[in-house]
Amino acid sequence: MSEPSHRPLVFSGVQPTGNLHLGNYLGAIRNWVGLQDSYPCIFCVVDMHAITVYQDPAELRRSTRTVAAAYIASGIDPKRTPIFNQSQITAHAELGWVLACIARVGWLNRMTQFKEKAGKHSENASAGLYIYPTLMAADVLAYKATHVPVGDDQKQHLELMRDIAQKFNNDYRVPDFFPQPEPLITGPATRVMSLRDGRAKMSKSDPSEYSRINLSDDADTIAQKIRKARTDPEPLPDNAKALETRPEADNLLSIFAAVASASKEDVIARFAGATFSRFKEELAELLIGSLTPIRNEMIRLEGDPAYLDKLLGEGAARARAIAEPVLAEVYEIVGFVRP
Repeated sequence: MSEPSHRPLVFSGVQPTGNLHLGNYLGAIRNWVGLQDSYPCIFCVVDMHAITVYQDPAELRRSTRTVAAAYIASGIDPKRTPIFNQSQITAHAELGWVLACIARVGWLNRMTQFKEKAGKHSENASAGLYIYPTLMAADVLAYKATHVPVGDDQKQHLELMRDIAQKFNNDYRVPDFFPQPEPLITGPATRVMSLRDGRAKMSKSDPSEYSRINLSDDADTIAQKIRKARTDPEPLPDNAKALETRPEADNLLSIFAAVASASKEDVIARFAGATFSRFKEELAELLIGSLTPIRNEMIRLEGDPAYLDKLLGEGAARARAIAEPVLAEVYEIVGFVRP
């Protein structure tokens, strides 16, 4: 029997919770822009994932439009690439239930992100937070997507997704049905760290605004946050090995390299022996020059919510045309009676 063949397709998404920040941009959205030239892509605002914890409804709607605006302002072309919010496609939830019945409890118990997010109060966490990896699998498999851009912290979910796909194929004796999605890890600084703690990931949920650069920040705010970013008393090193014990310096140099599309080695060579004050001035200028056009376009787009809603609806119609036939096949395979 020949190997299964699936049309290459990339799927990914961002939750509409809190402010989008530099980590979201460098670790995900900017890389997606380039992927449009190499693959057909689908990019989703995963609003169903957002409600695993309570969200204010009005804020969720606003944030959903903000994420869509960020996608477009960053260079994702809605004419080429469907952009939509997840809740518009019922196939995500419907396939999510089927895949929840395929996944094993032991597999979900190994998911470290649930433990991190639930913390010491896992008994009070929502069931949705526990099983959301099965919805994540449905997000991808509803389109039979072959590639998923992931950071290091998402690799475990992708492995689970592959296990679920393989078990479905094996259980129902349809070896070619679902693909085994492959990870796409592109570019430097795929894991951007906090400006206040070089060992912690930059996060929307960090209580300190000075821990992150938001895409909504103006030039003065960016400059102030970079000036206040935690460093150490030594000048910048002349080799990468020295950064192993200097996480804040490593993070700032990595950010500079990613934004400048340069290698970290070249950035280290350029600033070797420099003071952090000089380096931070140049980093702030670089960030302001790169992010200000995105911020301005986001503001323009968010000023016309009807236009954003129209784009999301058009993207959903295109995505639905792919997902609904897949779901119909799944229902036939598992034995559901359909009129």
